[in-house]
Amino acid sequence: MFQLFQAHVLLDQQQNDAARALLTSLEDHFPQSTYLLAQQALTSYHIRDFDQSQEQFERLAAQDPHRMESMDVYSNVLYVKEDKTELSRLAHRALKVEKYRPETCCIIGNYYSIKNKHDRAIVYFHRALKLDPNFLSAWTLIGHEYIEMKNTSAAIEAYRHAVDLNVRDYRAWYGLGQAYEILNMFLYSIYYYRKAVAIRPYDARMWCALGGCYEKLDKVDEALACFHRAVNNQDREGIASYHLGRLYAARGRQHEAAKYYLMHLGLRSAPESVLHDQDERVQPVEDQREILVLPGGSGGNIRVDTPQALASILFLANYYKQLGRFTEATIFCNRLLDMQGPEKEEAKALLREMHSLEAAGMQFA
Repeated sequence: MFQLFQAHVLLDQQQNDAARALLTSLEDHFPQSTYLLAQQALTSYHIRDFDQSQEQFERLAAQDPHRMESMDVYSNVLYVKEDKTELSRLAHRALKVEKYRPETCCIIGNYYSIKNKHDRAIVYFHRALKLDPNFLSAWTLIGHEYIEMKNTSAAIEAYRHAVDLNVRDYRAWYGLGQAYEILNMFLYSIYYYRKAVAIRPYDARMWCALGGCYEKLDKVDEALACFHRAVNNQDREGIASYHLGRLYAARGRQHEAAKYYLMHLGLRSAPESVLHDQDERVQPVEDQREILVLPGGSGGNIRVDTPQALASILFLANYYKQLGRFTEATIFCNRLLDMQGPEKEEAKALLREMHSLEAAGMQFA
């Protein structure tokens, strides 16, 4: 019993890795426990491993088809994954099992939200609160809906209800930060984002939000520190690495900017000695040239799916051109030629300039 309580506390305190390890050890003793499986699914949700969380919730539903506890969290997983079909199935099943449960109302609310019917979603979230006034996630979800509807004052009120119920609800603190950021009240945003960061210090999204507010207040050093923390805590979306590249470029620190732009694109550079066999006479590390490592050995797999990626590629093309490394610069320019817009024209201009420089070099040779 003590270990079960310990796992519950660890999960509540957002110590998810420790909670997962303890729950895994308990599953060896209770392999058929639906409670442990539910806790594992919640842990996966909190660490944003949505694929595993969905798989665990599906196993839970198969073992206990009439279970409603924690199924509202499953609907959150499906919402984040934008799985409308499965969310619809879950909503119909919940209605059949137990219509008057707050979890059911939240599931239906998420279903309406994913269909952009925010008014209907709010109705069901309020219905959940009528059934259980202390149902925390309903207040947080109401706040999210009001943010989508640009009703920041109502969102703030909902999030405040959530933190009144549970001061450790990082989603509500984060939501308050977002709401005040929309209102351009960045000092307030920083206060609330810091609350969220204190609860979730290993969540890159919290650090990115905090860094963004510091930058808007022209506190660039603090913003850089926050984005570095985000990069060190699995910045999966690449938001922090892009901002680090942009901020370092603005400060004229081109090498650092290139490093983080490469990271944003999922690329890297490595010392020449790592990538090639060397003689007995190895160059000192500081004299070794950094070689660009490309996926599949060419530039065709460099992603160009966002404006941030396009900006990163254009910067790197200019960066390698300035270094006189025309091969790498050409790879990035060629990737931009497939796109439409000003980046394509700039890439063409860069290629013409490099061809002129190469031709001039051959004449003087």
